[in-house]
Amino acid sequence: QVQLVESGGGLVQAGGSLRLSCAASGGTLSGYAMGWFRQAPGKERKFVAAISWSGETTYYADSVKGRFTISRDNAKNTVYLQMNSLKPEDTAVYYCAADAKWRVVLTTTLYEYDYWGQGTQVTVSS
Repeated sequence: QVQLVESGGGLVQAGGSLRLSCAASGGTLSGYAMGWFRQAPGKERKFVAAISWSGETTYYADSVKGRFTISRDNAKNTVYLQMNSLKPEDTAVYYCAADAKWRVVLTTTLYEYDYWGQGTQVTVSS
């Protein structure tokens, strides 16, 4: 079973940048579409970004489009989320997830992802 571990979170000032990583063990991510989600305190977990197994297709939530970039390195079994121009409203626990099912299009639906990491905290101060 694939296990996912996120890293790279922390405290940053508004306007700053962070790069999150999601490393996999126990299996390869190369055949899976991958997604990033986030959950702010007291709120539901929401979609942030997704990337196809090949890396050729990406999709973003409107709230992060133009500021965040999802990428992957299948040789390293790792997915990344580069976050620029961070805002206080980006503060949340960020989770990576793997979609093990073949799909024509990327999914933004939380329950359609099969494997999840434990999350990494991102805090953006104003």
